[in-house]
Amino acid sequence: MAPLVTEWVSVSGNISIIARESGEVWFHLPGGTKEYADPFATPMTGVGARGSTIGLLDGAINLGFSRIEKRLASPAPTLVGYIIAIVGAYHTSVHTPRNLQRAARRFNELGRPEVAAYLEERAREETGHDRLALKDLRALGLPAERLVANFIPDGIKPLCERFDELCVEDYPIGCIGYSYCLERIAALKQKTDIEKVQALCPDGVDATRFLRSHSCLGSEVAHVEETIEFVASLPPSDRIRVVQETYESALIMAEGYNHELLKSEAEMLDELQQAAGEALPYRLSRAFVQ
Repeated sequence: MAPLVTEWVSVSGNISIIARESGEVWFHLPGGTKEYADPFATPMTGVGARGSTIGLLDGAINLGFSRIEKRLASPAPTLVGYIIAIVGAYHTSVHTPRNLQRAARRFNELGRPEVAAYLEERAREETGHDRLALKDLRALGLPAERLVANFIPDGIKPLCERFDELCVEDYPIGCIGYSYCLERIAALKQKTDIEKVQALCPDGVDATRFLRSHSCLGSEVAHVEETIEFVASLPPSDRIRVVQETYESALIMAEGYNHELLKSEAEMLDELQQAAGEALPYRLSRAFVQ
């Protein structure tokens, strides 16, 4: 019987993630003495496997969020908070096809057609998702185009900037780690989560199009599985970079989400009204202050 595949990646200066094909995952602090060399101090060079790839990628996300776990805000969901989230969703999706196509062109130039094909397919699948967010905003009676043109939530801006930067790098393999992070977290959203959001909306209003599409009810679960299989097939240096960027993206996302969640209802409402350039619809304003 062939030995189980073991993979490892150093994601920060003092911690590595170790994952086995069987699903076991460890977080490892560097060590070693004159008598004992730390086997995980040097980058991995072996083949990948599905089970160990899952462990590395999901371990990177968990580690990224664990850094702020003790101070992670968890306020009760509100309609104004959800509207901020829709605006953020627009900004994380509007340039996704363009960015992925740009990265795909670079991989074609580098003689990596398999990576280019993967990114081109992802770009096609993500096309039009920003329009779902606009439809949700319009359904709530908001001036959608004006709102997104004038307002990017502070907590989302660093995430958008990170993706832009990754896709114009000379070797933009890290964009796969960023995309995995966002899709994996989206896939955790269950039907009950969507129902809770729907309960916040005015009667007769469907403003959960983007949320449904980016949840376990949409295509995210399939995208996650496809990405795992693809990453597992990559050379070790690529797998290392993808996992490292998954971790970095999780750090940015966790900090950004926490920043937005710590805002008061009044602060969020003021941001929206300033961006809209007008008072919000009466029924929404009442919902915010009840």
